[in-house]
Amino acid sequence: MSSTPIPAQFNGRRRRFIDRLTRRVVRICGLAILLVMFLLFVWLLWVVVPLFAAPSLSNEQQIVLPPSPPSVAMGMDAGQRWGWRIDKQGQGFFIPLSSQAASAPYPLSRGTVSAVSTPDDRSILLQSESGLVLVQPQFSTVTNEPLWRFPLGDKPLAGSDPDASLLTLAQPDEQSWLVAQASAQQITLIKYQLNTAAEIFKVNLPGVTQLLLSPDGQRLFTVSGTLLRVWNITPQGLELRDTHTLNSVPARIALMSGGSSLLIADSHGISQWFDITSESGPQLRYIRQFAGAEEQGVLITEAHRRVFATLSPAGELRLYASKQQGAILSSQLHGGAGLATFAPRGDGLLLEHEGVWRHYRLTNPWPDISWRNLWQKVWYEHYPAADYVWQSTSANDEYQGKYSLVPMVVGTLKAAGLAMLFATPLALAAAMYTAWFMAPGLRRWVKPAIEMMGALPSVVIGLIAGLWLAPQLADRLLGVLLLPLLLAGVLLLCSWGSQRLSPAWRRRLCREGREIWVLLPLMLLTGVLSLWLIPLLEQQLFENGLAERFSQNYQQRNLLIAGVAMGFALVPLIFTLAEDAIFSVPASLGQGSLALGATPWQTLIRVVVPGASSGIFAALMIGFGRALGETMIVLMATGNTPVTEGGVLQGVRTLAANVAIEMPEAAAGSAHYRILFLSALVLLIFTLIVNTLAELIRQRLRQQYGQQEGQP
Repeated sequence: MSSTPIPAQFNGRRRRFIDRLTRRVVRICGLAILLVMFLLFVWLLWVVVPLFAAPSLSNEQQIVLPPSPPSVAMGMDAGQRWGWRIDKQGQGFFIPLSSQAASAPYPLSRGTVSAVSTPDDRSILLQSESGLVLVQPQFSTVTNEPLWRFPLGDKPLAGSDPDASLLTLAQPDEQSWLVAQASAQQITLIKYQLNTAAEIFKVNLPGVTQLLLSPDGQRLFTVSGTLLRVWNITPQGLELRDTHTLNSVPARIALMSGGSSLLIADSHGISQWFDITSESGPQLRYIRQFAGAEEQGVLITEAHRRVFATLSPAGELRLYASKQQGAILSSQLHGGAGLATFAPRGDGLLLEHEGVWRHYRLTNPWPDISWRNLWQKVWYEHYPAADYVWQSTSANDEYQGKYSLVPMVVGTLKAAGLAMLFATPLALAAAMYTAWFMAPGLRRWVKPAIEMMGALPSVVIGLIAGLWLAPQLADRLLGVLLLPLLLAGVLLLCSWGSQRLSPAWRRRLCREGREIWVLLPLMLLTGVLSLWLIPLLEQQLFENGLAERFSQNYQQRNLLIAGVAMGFALVPLIFTLAEDAIFSVPASLGQGSLALGATPWQTLIRVVVPGASSGIFAALMIGFGRALGETMIVLMATGNTPVTEGGVLQGVRTLAANVAIEMPEAAAGSAHYRILFLSALVLLIFTLIVNTLAELIRQRLRQQYGQQEGQP
């Protein structure tokens, strides 16, 4: 027992109070950190979970219609305040969806009419015995009152075919409309423009039973029995592009939003077709059959999303999306609906029964998002096959977002793995040499110098890698690839040469802890020769560099650049933790091994490193976690290309870099916004799993070598 008394000032209440206060502060801070992590996890879940909520119908509202014949066309405004309908007598009505009185009927055309509309219901074409009339229901933003507009005048349009029984309409832009008519013997194509005479083209084609124009006015689809024809619309008229023989006569054809996907409803169900690029140009191709989808009488499509619904005479509603396998919503409604339409934003559904409207609120904000689409291959429009694709935005308003997370996960693992492959040998070898072989005086200089490298901001490393290292690597690719082999060869050659030296020269040149002064110049000289002489020889022997010869898709900013830069950033972290773990192994263990006749290298490998294995493993896992979450280096040193394939000479994109790139441009609350939060959640969960497994392995290693470390 020590005879030194404890000072009186540390024996009283003050000491006990400080101890209790310190314990409570530490406990509170620890609990606060756990609480913050838990709240972060809950917040991410709160943002992400609505993506996978099932669609639903609610708030059925019944609206009694004024006495009139059945409708031939109907729709709603974007805010679902007003509905409009046109009956068979050509009368137009505006009806409040709040059960107020309907407006007075407005005569739009004379006689019995039929109608077709554009996919967004902006324009409706009425056909009667008197001819064609184009009308537009509009809702004034000033007076908040609806009105009917005749963009081409309220008189019948010139050029129509009086014998036509089929009609379709497209509006390529604000001032032009395209009309296609089919009679028993021919197709008539009419182009109307404001203040311009109509252009008329005719093609002899008997037996047409289905007719459909694409929204952009570039293609015409016709069905004659089981024969499907696709026509290109040119300034000279119709030009047959391709022909397909169907298995059965289609009951109806329809186009999804954007006009790229064609739906064909027949006795076999509903199938999806779209163009695939071939050697002869775009060719319409069968893609898939929607599981459970059947032709049930009414087929309606949304105006701005790839969503469609079928409605049976018994009132069975099934909702489908282009990227889903089967129905995303099935609901039993009132039977007998003769006409149905979606709200412009897809958040409402309007059905017409005999003299009654039934208005439903539809909750379906993200129909294309599912867990399968995020992790499995999806066949997107115009792609030659199903693939993992991330492409969130486009200049086209009808663009369908592609949100596969697989390219980013693969890119994250590639970048982190290559960085660890580069950093681990350097950091561990440096830690072993510094802690075990280096002279104490030199260690006091080397260790802080390497640790100071960790203070370099990652953005600076990324800037250097992107602006300087990338072009240098492109010019010296062969030398960089051969450099590790040459360095290993030089080290082995030095080891062999040291054994051939006389004892006097060996003591003079290879004194313990001073080998670095001999090895370092040799390694620097090897690096200079590899990065200067080999590229020079390469240029003399080959007309082009190695990058151009081995890869036509070589990107200057690629995975190799990111791996080298990230590895450089990880070396100080792994070195510091591993060196501390090795240096902390009790000296008595190493001295005992040396006393028993083991060489210093045998002692290091068989005694010291196993004793420090838990600390070394922790260093590697911390470095791996840093590599997974690295953002700026990957952002600046790679091409940020979200692809799953490709080698070290192609670009990648990681989860962290993807969030940093696209979060500023993502609309709050959108699918894009929430999927970026899902990316952060996936990265967090993956990091937690890796750290948990690492901690379990580390604890097992500590138990295994605890006796050597002097632990109970």
